[in-house]
Amino acid sequence: MNKQAILHIQDSQYCYALDPHTVQLMLRCAAEDTFDSVSVIYGNKYDYYKKRKKSDLTPAFSDGSFVYYTAKLKIKDVRFVYIFQLVYKGQVWYFSEDGLTADYDYKLAYYNSFQLPYINYADIMGTVDWMKDAVFYEIFVDRFCRASITKDDGYINLRWGRIPNPKSFAGGDLDGITLKLDYLRRLGVNALYLTPIFKSVSNHKYDISDYYSVDGMFGGREAFERLTEEAHRRGMKIILDAVFNHCSENLAQFKDVVEKGKNSPYFGWFIIDGDGIDSERANYEYFSLCKYMPKFNTSNPEVQNFLNGIATYWIREFDIDGWRLDVSDEVSHDYWRSFRKAVKAVKPDCVILGENWHDSYPYLRGDQFDGIMNYALTKACLDYFVNGVLDARGFADKLGGLYVRNTRQVNSMMLNLLDSHDTHRFYTVAGRDINKLVCALAVIYMHTGAPCIYYGTEVPLEGGYDPDCRRTMVWEGRRNTRLRRIIVRLGQLRKRREITEGDISFGAENGMFVLERVLKNKIRLTVNNGDGKPFTPEGRVLLSHNLGGGVLAQEGFVIEAVKAAKGGVNG
Repeated sequence: MNKQAILHIQDSQYCYALDPHTVQLMLRCAAEDTFDSVSVIYGNKYDYYKKRKKSDLTPAFSDGSFVYYTAKLKIKDVRFVYIFQLVYKGQVWYFSEDGLTADYDYKLAYYNSFQLPYINYADIMGTVDWMKDAVFYEIFVDRFCRASITKDDGYINLRWGRIPNPKSFAGGDLDGITLKLDYLRRLGVNALYLTPIFKSVSNHKYDISDYYSVDGMFGGREAFERLTEEAHRRGMKIILDAVFNHCSENLAQFKDVVEKGKNSPYFGWFIIDGDGIDSERANYEYFSLCKYMPKFNTSNPEVQNFLNGIATYWIREFDIDGWRLDVSDEVSHDYWRSFRKAVKAVKPDCVILGENWHDSYPYLRGDQFDGIMNYALTKACLDYFVNGVLDARGFADKLGGLYVRNTRQVNSMMLNLLDSHDTHRFYTVAGRDINKLVCALAVIYMHTGAPCIYYGTEVPLEGGYDPDCRRTMVWEGRRNTRLRRIIVRLGQLRKRREITEGDISFGAENGMFVLERVLKNKIRLTVNNGDGKPFTPEGRVLLSHNLGGGVLAQEGFVIEAVKAAKGGVNG
């Protein structure tokens, strides 16, 4: 037995409350070790030495190196303590804070048992319920649709359909989005994520000079009001982009610092080396390599109040449904804690999604973000469907490893995407292979969390890296109707309770990737990425691609309902 592989961390993603009387547990063990049984022995910390219960853990996930055993426990007393019992080749072992031991003295458990000493309601991470069946559509506003013919179009320098450069303006606006809301609903979309809409000199608006004004290029405040009203009337959510790491050099407060230096009341709002701004030396912190985007000092209470005022204003005025947080991992944890409290106090079901590209557990403990843009899942899909780095087993292990990074609540609120305004188009890097795109879409729609398709995926729209991934939407001409029908049907399947509420597991069978969602019944996705053997579905087929004569061909998938589910996986 690989004793060093065994790991448990109390009060973490390895042990947390789902509600005041339900605890989710996880224990990590080496993948090569086969145990006779793995159990948890638990009870009330004040009489644990004489009253205990025992429950089995089941192997729920694997990442290739480790297997993760899980259990979901219903408890009455919220003063919860526990240890693990492992039986390996007939020998009993105990695992506690003292590590792995051959025996355990329950009379001294108050020294070395694991514990959740008291499950406080305020410490239980809630979920934004509407995220369970949300289907997002990301829109880069300047490139989606132009409806307004009355606005000043002197800024437009890109003919619709031409390839953009970093300085291109195509003229897309908010009324254009409103015009296409029924189109989006028919596509199965019920949530919109918009790149920044606030006043800025750029086409992307990530350098904001006035956070309280909707840019005139996009139609101004009235256009946004029309959009939110019409979207909400259709039951659709609106998520805005919060650029709170940095601003434009044209922001009034920064311009005041440029003029007055240390005498400016806003000097402490930015991170400056010296007593004033030296533009040539660029002696201040800024975003990326962009000196025209000075970075906020988000540890400053005045900055926190300023930014929180912006966040709550747009909720109060327009009832927006969430914020996507730009460059969120470069902003202080201290600030995001204050941001969450401010936002949730105004609208508890306003979702908070960070733009974190890496493992972000410190941000996802219930005091900062609800979820993040799941770029780790994006990379896994690229490695399986495009780059050939992963086979079916490797893909299953990768997804299992990503899932156990976070709690069940967080996993249900991740934004799962194949591409965005910051990446190559998936369709393009996949060599314009519709089959690969369709199979990857099936994965993100079946996964926990909300799928997010980048505008034009349904066409499919092509594009390399920024700015090529920000081409104008195609509204006329030939489209792939089969692709569009699959996206619509995937959106319909998202409403099934097995997918919105069920456990999840990842596996591989006969060279094919398998993802299952289990509640009372089971929904199974099987993907043949080219290495699988002939496969015949055993259940009722709900949706398929490249399934002919009952046999799943290469680069195809099938989603089926299997009635006799053989238990769940506590995932």
